[in-house]
Amino acid sequence: MVRIGFLILVVGLGWLAADVGHISGLEYSGTYLLLSSLLLAVGLYGSTHGIDRSEARQHTRLILLAVTVGVLLKATFIAGVVYHVSGDPRAVILAVTMAQIDPLSVASVMADGRLSDRARTILGAWSSFDDPVTVLLAFYAVSFVRPPEGGLTVGYLADLGLNALFAAVAYGVWRVISKAPPLLSYLAAGVAVVSAAWSSLMLGLATAGLYLRMPDPRWLARVVTGAFVVSAFMMGLLLVDGTNLMMGVLLGLTAFAAQMLAALVLTHGLPVADRIHLGLAQQNGITAVILALSFERDFPGFVAVIAPAILTVNLVHVLANRICDVWGPTSPLTSPG
Repeated sequence: MVRIGFLILVVGLGWLAADVGHISGLEYSGTYLLLSSLLLAVGLYGSTHGIDRSEARQHTRLILLAVTVGVLLKATFIAGVVYHVSGDPRAVILAVTMAQIDPLSVASVMADGRLSDRARTILGAWSSFDDPVTVLLAFYAVSFVRPPEGGLTVGYLADLGLNALFAAVAYGVWRVISKAPPLLSYLAAGVAVVSAAWSSLMLGLATAGLYLRMPDPRWLARVVTGAFVVSAFMMGLLLVDGTNLMMGVLLGLTAFAAQMLAALVLTHGLPVADRIHLGLAQQNGITAVILALSFERDFPGFVAVIAPAILTVNLVHVLANRICDVWGPTSPLTSPG
């Protein structure tokens, strides 16, 4: 699970720093905007970089269902419930922000023996693929709320064209350096992340992450962990005016319920125990935190909702899985693939 205690500590330190230093209006600074974009680029590149392409080919159908039907089903369910209860016009953006399963959090579940081999593989692929998809969907959802200059269609086409160009250039660079010294691979990855953050070409970066790989992924894991710490601290800085606890709890509970619904629909044919554990797999972490930072500028109070929502999801995850361990069906340690 997400290290809840650590997350609370870092967020608390950020809140304390803002309170003591009388920091306010941070989200309107140019430095904040660039830093939040850079953190998002790091997290997004980390998600697609971690995708096992051979594994993806083995589970193409389920992955396609998870990142299309699954993501849309979860986002629609969350948005519908949140808007019905609260009437908040940000419901769609809030829903997409919480719809993904955080792959870093899921990594700790993979070794605890709850899931069969098949379910473990499915969850790993699901979390890796739906993470970048929800990031991109979130930014496109904002365009519906606030259409770009020149119209929605023109804005989309221009954006897609630039992202395609970015991905093509990254692919060309990869072909040139694929057999070069490892240092060039690290340098190319760093340039790609910074360039995408500066130009907001996240779709191109997500595509590049599938082939522009670092020779030693442990370095990337450290960078992503560092990005998580920085983003959690920044979230604390923005919480100095308080949280929207009731809205956050509602969003978190609905997000957890949405995963149960999506798993019920998508995992037909799997053993009951695996279906239950996949339904209880919702966790949120770095992606939701960074998306909250990114949208706070355009939607004031966004972080105040997302922060308690993340805490709610991860606390419910722990409680629900412990109850399932005691009262639910047992799952064999292995099952046929």
